[in-house]
Amino acid sequence: MKILIRNLPRTLSETSLNELFEAHGDVQSCNLILDQKTGESKGFGFVEITKVGDAKAAIQALNGKPINGNKIRVKKAEPNK
Repeated sequence: MKILIRNLPRTLSETSLNELFEAHGDVQSCNLILDQKTGESKGFGFVEITKVGDAKAAIQALNGKPINGNKIRVKKAEPNK
């Protein structure tokens, strides 16, 4: 299941984001979205967790969690139209 994470601190690395979700299940992929011009984080990213149950547990556990002063928002990613 693909998960959208918003309101991430711009200083958070992709490695840190991956580690945050690895505690809840097998992370298949982790992408922090970067600004093409500056290379800095745009404050959101996507994580894909293999098992749906683990993904739902991660969403429950991490939605609203404060990270470096930001309360992150975590939800199932909607498919592209």
